[in-house]
Amino acid sequence: MITTEQESRRLPGNQDDIVTLTRQWIAEHPAGVVAPQQAEGEAVAAILEQLGVSRPLLAAATIYPLLRDGLLRPDELTRTRLAGLSDIVSGLDQLGRVSLPPDWRPGEALATSQSEALRRMLLAMVSDVRLVLIRIAEQLYRLRTARDASAEQQKALAVETREVFAPLANRLGVWQLKWELEDLSFRYLEPETYTRIVRALNEKRTEREAAIENVRKVFAAELAANGVEALVSARPKHIYSIWRKMKRKDSGLEHIFDIRAVRILVDSVSDCYAALGVVHNRWSYLRGEFDDYIANPKENRYRSLHTAVIGPGNQVVEVQIRTREMHREAELGVAAHWRYKEGGNLKAAFDQKIQFLRQLLEPTDRDGDLLEQIRGDVFEDRVYALSPRGDVVEMPAGATALDFAYHVHTEVGHRCRGAKVNGRIVPLTYKVQNGDKIEIITGKEPQPRRDWLSPQNGYLAAARSRAKVRTWFRQQDKDQNRSQGRDILDRELARLNIRDLATDAIANELKFANTDALCIALGAGDVTSTAVANAVQRLRKDAAEVPAPTKRRRRRKGLANDQVEIRGVGDLLCTLARCCRPVPPEEIVGYITKGRGVGIHRHNCKNFRSLYSRHPERVIEVEWLDPSDENYAAELVLQAYDRQGLLRDVSSVLADEKVSIDSIQTSTDKQKMQAKMELKFFVPGLGALSSIIGKLEQLPNVTSVRRKS
Repeated sequence: MITTEQESRRLPGNQDDIVTLTRQWIAEHPAGVVAPQQAEGEAVAAILEQLGVSRPLLAAATIYPLLRDGLLRPDELTRTRLAGLSDIVSGLDQLGRVSLPPDWRPGEALATSQSEALRRMLLAMVSDVRLVLIRIAEQLYRLRTARDASAEQQKALAVETREVFAPLANRLGVWQLKWELEDLSFRYLEPETYTRIVRALNEKRTEREAAIENVRKVFAAELAANGVEALVSARPKHIYSIWRKMKRKDSGLEHIFDIRAVRILVDSVSDCYAALGVVHNRWSYLRGEFDDYIANPKENRYRSLHTAVIGPGNQVVEVQIRTREMHREAELGVAAHWRYKEGGNLKAAFDQKIQFLRQLLEPTDRDGDLLEQIRGDVFEDRVYALSPRGDVVEMPAGATALDFAYHVHTEVGHRCRGAKVNGRIVPLTYKVQNGDKIEIITGKEPQPRRDWLSPQNGYLAAARSRAKVRTWFRQQDKDQNRSQGRDILDRELARLNIRDLATDAIANELKFANTDALCIALGAGDVTSTAVANAVQRLRKDAAEVPAPTKRRRRRKGLANDQVEIRGVGDLLCTLARCCRPVPPEEIVGYITKGRGVGIHRHNCKNFRSLYSRHPERVIEVEWLDPSDENYAAELVLQAYDRQGLLRDVSSVLADEKVSIDSIQTSTDKQKMQAKMELKFFVPGLGALSSIIGKLEQLPNVTSVRRKS
């Protein structure tokens, strides 16, 4: 980037003379100069002079059309005293190559995303961001001189301007160029509508400007007379803006109240309402046209008072009243004018770029430092590349050719086999540069590779691209994961002997929509069987905590550590049924036996169901007490191919889990070489039991472990 200070060192003499020196060199060139190109350069420089840009930029704008059209050669410039302009002109040449896609047809508007990306590319490609202003001025000159062009050429130029350059001028705050770009484009695209609005206004723009200046003076005098210190500005609405508002409101010109608009800037919120009182006391206001965006800001935090009055000369005038801070927020902050006018959605980084670019238009002795700051801090967060059709693809800085494929379309990325950049084969890890033209070589079938996901391999820099690859692999494994997960779930419930709990309830407890989603997660390894057991235990506990109506509760005495509470009876002896060995928080019931007190069964125990069918009057309600410090008897049946050390390994697992072993009974089928073990031990709950079952299943030669029914 060439800064103003560097330009001063490289260019000769007084900077005020650089434009004159350039004109002299053009006039004295031995090959002579064709008049149209020279006239274009002078006209573009005149447009830019209104913006107060530096003299070297004016000189570069003057000479650029001649070098662009080959009338002067770049090497001729570098051998003269104007060599310092060569970098600026080179940047202009690069910027001039940005245009609409080659398959675009005249009169066809670009898609919103395409035109937005193209605008950003204009800012990112050039080495000196001030050159964008020259390109905007050049576009305005082309519009001004297109009156004699064909209708097709006019429409092509107008659409390019409306979609790219007018919004860009708006974002840079170059309002004096923006309105003319939009009006001329509108004139070429909608000539009949344009003429109709002009006739309806019944006055020329210069006349409207003079009239609105008179309105401004009247408002300023009225506010000053009432002791309100304010800065008053005024503007006439340009033709294209009037048409947009008519279209948006679906109404005629008579219902557009801001053809003449006055803006009042004050120091405080109280001054805003004071100014509003002065305006309404002096002029009649239109009902239904008052909006208080200070008390009720817009969603984008825009704040201002809006009203419409019958002002001087019985003309309707729109009035906006805001503080200077509100105005700064509206112009440069989150409520910037272009944001809600264009409906854009830009990130904070790009907002910052626009703010810096607007500051460039204000002369400062720190111009060089500011440009360096822009290059270093603002313009390195995104890169912009072109597809073979000319579409602009915006990606994070550091993006690769494979990232480009995924940004074009997910399927293009999945089927990517190679890439060409500017006609040359490159690896998929190639780092994309601004302005690269990239062609993706694809296969017939999608075949992403898992090594694309490894950051060390450098295939993908964008998180969005990696997410697409991961999604593809998850989708491919989905059916297999579902099947495997179903087996895991069924096996876990079987070995815990859980038959009465709906699997959808378990899925919901684990935050899954349904059993199918739970099975897929189990198969993928995102959820473990232990988590299923813990979910079952939580569901059992929740069910046990729902009290049933009863006259009184009493703990029974006799069972170790008072583990069971019995409803509706006195103190009775209780024993855990050996047939089902219930473990909290499983649902339990009591059965009054003859001589052995109350037997505690799991509610789905086969023996209990048989007893209930014969003597239902003996069934009573029971529930567990707090099981946090208790251990409960559990019985497992282990099947395995017999081998030496099997019993030792089983005992080691139980010892490592710190469970108290009650008994181990082993039987062996010598003919089939199979061993069967019945294990009895004490555990704190289902979660611990599931963990023990899982570790026993991992022992060599073990074929199954299940809870004894």
